Amino acid sequence: MVIFTAVLWLVVFDLETWFIVNSESVNIPIFGFHNIIDLREYNDRAAKKSIYGLDYDVQNLAQFIDYLARHNYWVLTTEDLYTYFLNRSRPVPPQHLNQKPVMLTFDDGYKSVYTRILPLLKELENRYGKKLEVVLFINPKQTREDPKGDRYATCEQLREGLAQNLYDIQSHGYSHRRLTELNSQELEWELLAGQEQLRSCLNYGGDRAIASHLAYAYNDSNSTVEKRASQYYRSGYLYNHQMLKIGWQKDFYRIPRIRVDFNQTPEQLMQIASFASTLKSGRMFHPFQSRVNANIFLNFF
Repeated sequence: MVIFTAVLWLVVFDLETWFIVNSESVNIPIFGFHNIIDLREYNDRAAKKSIYGLDYDVQNLAQFIDYLARHNYWVLTTEDLYTYFLNRSRPVPPQHLNQKPVMLTFDDGYKSVYTRILPLLKELENRYGKKLEVVLFINPKQTREDPKGDRYATCEQLREGLAQNLYDIQSHGYSHRRLTELNSQELEWELLAGQEQLRSCLNYGGDRAIASHLAYAYNDSNSTVEKRASQYYRSGYLYNHQMLKIGWQKDFYRIPRIRVDFNQTPEQLMQIASFASTLKSGRMFHPFQSRVNANIFLNFF
């Protein structure tokens, strides 16, 4: 009887805890894009065959970002996510209450971040009077080896967007190598040089957190990579097609992103964004308590 009562109490306790944690958790969709193309330039069948599966049309992107601006979403930077939701060193600013948080990331630093995305962000700023800052995960080796910007954005172009507070520039490693295949010395170089040379490229003297967060090249990571990354970076991002759920997420080096491909429509992205939580208070839950309770629930079942 005593054992039955104890088990019943645990079930009730954990179910109650689950409802508290689930109701206080925050859903944050993090969208991952790559190269942005203009389909209007692909005017024949042969040209269209050159489109890569992760390319995304700028007209579709414009519709999606315009939707976010019109519906008063909070487009997060990596430091916003880290400060207000992961580390929770400060409460959510009052001006962002009743907004839904999302993040827009762009990998590899293609020149389209300058030729297509930057003009789009400026246009939206002029139209709505608000800045939407996007995250760029950059490999400095590619940027330095393409000084004319034939394929990748140049350091000067990246500095322009950074100076206008429209780019949040973070690391994608030094040369886009598969981190899990590197030996200890190579891994050290890829992570550290990716940070130092990106900062050197930008020659930035302000107080922004540059190359302080990492997206794993080829979505390739393991515990060894993440442990070493934690020596240089505050968080690590990967693709697993899941929405970040604050209150359940306990590993800062496995932040989930939703990879966007050529076939996804703006309406589909809008629908995903609509699942973001509306922020109701500056401190919605105590992060340590929520993580522990979530683990109790998961372990029990």
